[in-house]
Amino acid sequence: MIELIDTHSHLYLPQFSDDRDEVVGRAAKAGVSAILLPNINNGSLPQMRDVVNRYKGICMPMLGLHPTSVNERFEEEFEEIFKQRDNIPIVAIGETGIDLYWDKTHIDKQKESFKRHIEISLDMDLPLVVHARDSFEEIFAVLDHYKGSRLRGVFHAFSGGPHELERVLGAGFMVGAGGMITFKNSDVASTIGRASLAEIVLETDSPYLAPDPYRGKRNESSWLTVINRRLAEIFGVDEETSAKETSANAKALFGMEIVPCKAEKSNHEQNGEGGR
Repeated sequence: MIELIDTHSHLYLPQFSDDRDEVVGRAAKAGVSAILLPNINNGSLPQMRDVVNRYKGICMPMLGLHPTSVNERFEEEFEEIFKQRDNIPIVAIGETGIDLYWDKTHIDKQKESFKRHIEISLDMDLPLVVHARDSFEEIFAVLDHYKGSRLRGVFHAFSGGPHELERVLGAGFMVGAGGMITFKNSDVASTIGRASLAEIVLETDSPYLAPDPYRGKRNESSWLTVINRRLAEIFGVDEETSAKETSANAKALFGMEIVPCKAEKSNHEQNGEGGR
């Protein structure tokens, strides 16, 4: 069986509360050996930790404050989140970045938050997971200040064109290939085809951005097989090759040692409190 790594999933969200075990089981059956969990805000931390504890060796956490959660008082929430930096075995910082699609009110705060995430990424020598929506130029303007540093990471759910791809790769980042490469009305597939397999990792962004033919449904990690199949088509290789290369990329970028194991009960369940 081929090995796949989902480098971006919000498995801890309520959309999975009723069948999370089944979702993880389907992912394992599909060959997904690891699921990386980007954080959203302080409120999502308890759920994320529960999922990480329940699926030890499979689910791996990050720490970050999503740009759409940034407001005029983001500093307090940021500090609360990163108080946990030594208590959670994180594999990356994120997700962070700038999102100007929904609201431009706090653009200056988003930039400041992004810079703080970058500094922690460099301090901890961990990769940075970047969210870019209608904001490539603003993000590159920030990243330009860190040229020549050890900064590395991935632009998750990459949606830019050839120019953005060139700048992402030139900055030492990888691109996250997800459901959008399967969309018939998207140019993302042809753009990503300009990169090399050595510069790509796979992701679902579940429960969002489900690939065709599941578009509009709740996404899940087992559908990474669909994304990998499309990536193989783009590069003219077999699915085993694209899976092997992207999984190797993920392991190298996130410093992962994959040790598949059975799901364990969370502390809440062991205490009879039930899962989230």
